[in-house]
Amino acid sequence: MAMLREMDLIESDWAALLWAIGGVKLVASGWKGSDIMHGEQINRISGKVIIGLSVLALLMVFSGYFQAPQPDEGTAAHIFQLSIVALVPAMLLFLATADWKRPLRSARRLTVPAVALVLAFAALYYLEHYFYPGHYR
Repeated sequence: MAMLREMDLIESDWAALLWAIGGVKLVASGWKGSDIMHGEQINRISGKVIIGLSVLALLMVFSGYFQAPQPDEGTAAHIFQLSIVALVPAMLLFLATADWKRPLRSARRLTVPAVALVLAFAALYYLEHYFYPGHYR
């Protein structure tokens, strides 16, 4: 609870980034006792965030199939880019809190996001190289 309240007091983006890095270091250092449960909860939550961001990226690419190409990148493209960038700290947090005594369990949690990301990038490639040129000349 204290850490959540502390987040409200962070004034700049750089301070927020340093605060987040410090949190990842704390998690990665290996908590003791009842703190292990907190690590598992953080891992579960970060896993859900990873799934949400990767599915969001996929949906933003699919939305491009239902609209004409825009002279500038549209909102969907920006949301796609932001979701991909946000995946990096979420993945670092997931990996920092993973139970490395059971690596297959952690790997299974990453299958849905991995499939969604492969589909998103494949659909984006097809959209830009084949769909748009074929439909909008």
